[in-house]
Amino acid sequence: MLEDNVDFLNPQGRLLIIIHGKRGTTLKKLVKMKKKLRKKLDRKFKKEIFQMLYKCFCILPINHNKISILSDSRKTLSDNFRFVYNELEKRHNYEYYFLLKESVKTRKRYLEIIKLAYNMATSKVIMLDDFYPMVYPLKIRKNADLVQIWHAVGAFKTFGYSRVGKVGGPNPNSKNHKNYTKVIVSSSKVVPFYAEGFGVSEDKVIPTGVPRTDIFFDDNYKKEKRQQLYAKHPEFEGKKIFLYAPTFRGNGQSSAHFPMEMLNLDRVYEKLDDDSILLIKLHPFVKKRMHIPAEYQDKIKDFTKYPSVNDLLFITDVLITDYSSVCFEYALLNKPMIFYCFDLEEYIETRDFYIPYQDFTPGPIVRTCDDMIDKVIELKDIEQVDYKKFTDKFFENLDGKSTERVADLIDSCMASKSSTRQ
Repeated sequence: MLEDNVDFLNPQGRLLIIIHGKRGTTLKKLVKMKKKLRKKLDRKFKKEIFQMLYKCFCILPINHNKISILSDSRKTLSDNFRFVYNELEKRHNYEYYFLLKESVKTRKRYLEIIKLAYNMATSKVIMLDDFYPMVYPLKIRKNADLVQIWHAVGAFKTFGYSRVGKVGGPNPNSKNHKNYTKVIVSSSKVVPFYAEGFGVSEDKVIPTGVPRTDIFFDDNYKKEKRQQLYAKHPEFEGKKIFLYAPTFRGNGQSSAHFPMEMLNLDRVYEKLDDDSILLIKLHPFVKKRMHIPAEYQDKIKDFTKYPSVNDLLFITDVLITDYSSVCFEYALLNKPMIFYCFDLEEYIETRDFYIPYQDFTPGPIVRTCDDMIDKVIELKDIEQVDYKKFTDKFFENLDGKSTERVADLIDSCMASKSSTRQ
């Protein structure tokens, strides 16, 4: 009697051997042990070894012509990074080091970690655009700068140390964010919120404006993006476009999710007329996709993978959001928006806001999917809404020159021979 059964299969011309029985079980255990060992080694390399390497490389002189651009939220040079990089490229011949990963969960190879430690230790400026866990235990060198070019505009939902004591909030003794030497924001009105959220002093938070908003003041750019979208999706022309762009639920990138059932696709499809299309763009942190039945896809389309939500705003007639910062950018277009908040009380309890939500929102708040659809239909033919009071509060300068001001800030960091910070 044989202890093991062996199957020989040949799908697509490949030889595949499947082992059943004791040897198969042993092989599975070995694979599992290997994965576990690798994860343990990865953690040790990303923390202890990386930090030791950084300290060693700090013995080397700073390269006053080098900028490191790092992200654990995007794998391409896009949004704020792209605008600032393009502006700096026009001005100077700086050296750049890039390490861009799609997620904090995306594995960094050991060679990448070694190079990261070296380049962070020897760069004059390090630029981030989101949460970057590997940098926070580090002591930034005296004559270098760690600049947070935060991905979002404005501030109304609490984040970071403003959430101490709440579910999913940070330990007040955490080192996260506290070593930023400069943080760029959209307005002086939100400086106290970002200082509190990041655990830094207010003098480190600078209201330059947010580079990604400059395109809203560029008529040629807006026209070009509309033409590109219509060329790729000719079915959009002549239709009313509604964009549903909610934020994620959860405590951050690792736990991000969205309750898909709160958007009743049956009711949406039933109520929308043939001249309307709903685009759905979930937050990039949400990995699960919304399933849209084939018979609904003439009126409801999933655009979550579309790279830029801002470009979609240029063809949008009504924006539907909730607690997302996309409302700040959309307000620059002076078109109607709706706030669909099916979980407002729960969100206030777990996340909360710097400004009372009902006082903040520049559009109607609805609580059910039916009310949301009805309100969209009611507002779809309104072409202009006055958001001046709102935009004046959350934007320091409405001039389309935020990229230039951020580039000026980076240039000043690169030009400084010594640091006055403590």
